[in-house]
Amino acid sequence: MRDRDLVRLHWPEARRMAFDTALALDDRLADVALGAAQPALGAIKLAWWRDQLAALDTQPPPPEPLLSLIVSDLMVVGVSGANCAALADGWLQVLDETPDPAPRGEALFALLARALGGEGVQGGEAFSRADLARRSGDAEWLRKLPADPAPRPLRPITLLDALGRRDAARFWPPEPEATPGRSWTLIRHRLTGR
Repeated sequence: MRDRDLVRLHWPEARRMAFDTALALDDRLADVALGAAQPALGAIKLAWWRDQLAALDTQPPPPEPLLSLIVSDLMVVGVSGANCAALADGWLQVLDETPDPAPRGEALFALLARALGGEGVQGGEAFSRADLARRSGDAEWLRKLPADPAPRPLRPITLLDALGRRDAARFWPPEPEATPGRSWTLIRHRLTGR
């Protein structure tokens, strides 16, 4: 079991497929960005994804299963291809000479907020930093970040940041995912917004 499986339980049942597809897109873009032999090659591949995602607003998807899932799971709940393309742009910032994980987190949270039927969610950087640390095995990504209480309707999204802040407060290596302590962090955040 992974942290995202625990977070998914806090989502309305009718929107869980949208959550899964959004994170599948984030995972695919992570593989492209972090799996490239050179940052320039990753940037070219991310640009292809950005263009394909943006095109979903005006054309049917090409024969790529993930793009079809985006249409069937995300676009039907109000997420646009442009919202998804913003995530690819966020990943480009991770590949920059001075990497910035905040735009990736902000774009993912904005996409998830649209999937929940809302807008204006703040955050994402704590999640993005902790996720990059886990993916790369490099604790340098982690930073302790301040947090304002999250509004109740957006807490299914900001749960990810709560876990990111927990990771930043702990010593390296990171604790295993989906532990009772991480579950308690999610419950506490869901109740208090902190």
